[in-house]
Amino acid sequence: MFDSLAEKLQETLSDVRNHGTLTEQDIDGAMREIRLALLEADVNFKVVRQFTAHLKERCLGADVIGTLNPGQQVVKIVAEELTELMGGASAALSFSPRPPTVILMAGLQGSGKTTATAKLARYLREEHSSAVAVAACDVYRPAAVEQLVKVGAQAGATVYEQGTERDPVDIATWALARAGEEGKDVLIVDTSGRLHVDEELMAELVRIRAAVKPHDVLLVVDAMTGQDAVNVAERFAEAVQFDGVVMTKLDGDARGGAALSVKAVTGKPILFASTGEKLEQFERFHPDRMAQRILGMGDVMSLIEQAERQFDESDAIEMERKLRRNEFGLDDFLNQLKTIRRMGPLTSLLGMIPGLAGAQLQNMKVDERELDRIQAIILSMTPEERRRPELIKGSRRLRIARGSGTSVQHVNRLVKQFDQMRKVMRRIGSGGKRADIGALMRDMR
Repeated sequence: MFDSLAEKLQETLSDVRNHGTLTEQDIDGAMREIRLALLEADVNFKVVRQFTAHLKERCLGADVIGTLNPGQQVVKIVAEELTELMGGASAALSFSPRPPTVILMAGLQGSGKTTATAKLARYLREEHSSAVAVAACDVYRPAAVEQLVKVGAQAGATVYEQGTERDPVDIATWALARAGEEGKDVLIVDTSGRLHVDEELMAELVRIRAAVKPHDVLLVVDAMTGQDAVNVAERFAEAVQFDGVVMTKLDGDARGGAALSVKAVTGKPILFASTGEKLEQFERFHPDRMAQRILGMGDVMSLIEQAERQFDESDAIEMERKLRRNEFGLDDFLNQLKTIRRMGPLTSLLGMIPGLAGAQLQNMKVDERELDRIQAIILSMTPEERRRPELIKGSRRLRIARGSGTSVQHVNRLVKQFDQMRKVMRRIGSGGKRADIGALMRDMR
């Protein structure tokens, strides 16, 4: 996400770092490049003007001019200003001390509102251990109720629906009463959308809001629509008060204009970001972490959190035991590979590592199909071969290659790399010297 913006900003700040000292002319040049990068990213022009003016003021007033190593100071200031632009501190939902907490979802048709509703339900169930119910109040879009019933069930939520013939206000009121009776912690109300902002849409939202008195109203906007998303958010802010934004399709947004503009334009923070098609690809939005990723500083905290969600502690203990006893086989390797893939696309994960973003990440040419090939090769082996890869020779390699639809060369490479990886793991487990590990890792490349 934000690939083009990240590349341009990192290039500009790299030029700043290369100066031994900075003059006011150098600062002006950097501000000009940052301004162009933001405008090309479809950031609101008023927001760009205010952002760069304040950024320049801070740079000129931070003893940057004439210092011996100003680059880090400038990068720090840019990161802080980007963080502030996107909302500063991470915002959170308002949970009621007397359940159920009611969350009203609003947005235009096509913004991904129904899917975002299911993703939020799953998030609250997984992260907060909440008993979640969803009210199907989108009675106008064909198959909207059926879609919510399906994805709501996948998210582990109870779906309250009464078809498409009743008034959505009556459905929302009935669902709230039922959620209370059944002891639900959270009720999420999925409302109707329109192709554009109109009086009828706003009037219905006002009626539903008055009926269920939500603790939070979340506006769902499509990041891919750029400034259109910001314009929609601004018009909703004028007509119907909302508390925060759910940004969908952020993984496909190479520019980032909507995410960088919406807080400044509406005054409302981004609470959640949808980063993929799967229900689990939904997370809290952290402005500071996003700013760091844009500037190539990585996002180690999000990487750790994703790993903690996927890796089971008992599995980690068992893996450690197998490593100590030299029992780590290809079945174990395949399980670890599947766990890593559940964390999300490799490109996205690598983008969280400091220094691996923008042009550097593009140059790595991460190919997810290579992981599919590795998985196919391992699954084409017998259980004994997975436990003892040293058995895989000659005719066995040919059989595995045919079974996996690959070549003998691919099988040879996997067996060799796995053998080298086990050596590295054995050295680490036995306290091997750092230099020895480094040499083995170089051999694997």
